[in-house]
Amino acid sequence: MSSTALPEGPQRALHPRYYRDPAIFAQERERIFYRTWQYVCHTQEVAKSGDYLVFEVADQSLFVIRDGVGSLRAFYNVCQHRAHELLSGSGNRKLITCPYHAWVYNLDGRLRRAQGTEHVPGFDLDEICLSEVRLEVFCGFVFVNLDPDAAGMTAWYADAEADLRRYVPEIDSYRPIWTHDSLEACNWKVAVENYNECYHCRFVHPAFTKGVIAAESVDITPKDYTLRHEASAVASEKGSYAFSDNAYHVIFLWPAMSIQVYPGRVLNTYWWRPTAIDATRVYRGWLSPGGDEDRTTMEIAEIDKKTTFVEDLPVVESVQRGLNSRGYAGGPLVLNPKGGVDNERSIQAIHGWVREALETPPSR
Repeated sequence: MSSTALPEGPQRALHPRYYRDPAIFAQERERIFYRTWQYVCHTQEVAKSGDYLVFEVADQSLFVIRDGVGSLRAFYNVCQHRAHELLSGSGNRKLITCPYHAWVYNLDGRLRRAQGTEHVPGFDLDEICLSEVRLEVFCGFVFVNLDPDAAGMTAWYADAEADLRRYVPEIDSYRPIWTHDSLEACNWKVAVENYNECYHCRFVHPAFTKGVIAAESVDITPKDYTLRHEASAVASEKGSYAFSDNAYHVIFLWPAMSIQVYPGRVLNTYWWRPTAIDATRVYRGWLSPGGDEDRTTMEIAEIDKKTTFVEDLPVVESVQRGLNSRGYAGGPLVLNPKGGVDNERSIQAIHGWVREALETPPSR
């Protein structure tokens, strides 16, 4: 793991080529997105036997499905016959049938039936199974890793699950109630970096810094492959909504998912999926105990969508355009060893993780 110790003198940001070079983007796909834990959905979105959801990791189509004994599994979304995609969107299936030649698979991925193969010498149904990928559940959130040799989430993120359960003791009762998304015309790192620093918050997000958190209290600290955001809430009489406690916590899980706990234990998520070198789809999810659309959660979700979420869009797209300028070569980062809001230690950590990944040879 790259050290996050402060260097001697100013440290510069990544060179612009990291955000616009197709060769680097291809390396990131192979060495970051294929080898790290990627968020899929909440367990309650695939709660019943046969429930499935199709998703993508970089350019790979996959699906998660709950099998006949209640276990969650994830597979590449491709038939083992002639490579037709098997499923689309989300829904429920008793069996998985390929639309092309009607090969039929059980929910555990084993081939059940293949028209005409009874006449093929040596053909054995038991030898054919969908290609499965690793899956883990983190406080109800489903993640996959395409690298069969990668360490588990506990090794990557150490005590992150214990900390999240401490922030929200009743987290197992939470259910998704609303998700929205937007396509941003920027490299995925621009979007993730913008999210993980609050140096800009007072200038770009007045509703957030006046109605949710006290900007001067923000501190973002690297820990293992996470970034921990901590802040105090604004005084209750100034808040955008009513809350019973004033804690604000964020656990960002490298490389592209974050779980937020707003004051009042309002649980919400961000996750990012690169669709091109200069395009990223960002998702925003909100959860509540029991999945009830309680007034407080929906109020803050609506405010957030109309303010912070849309305020970031012109910022990240302007940065992406600026990275194409011949007049920019990577500026100095603001690294304050005392921490605080005017700080970019989190950006230093992200850049270290990117360099580490691109310098590590592929495992297979």
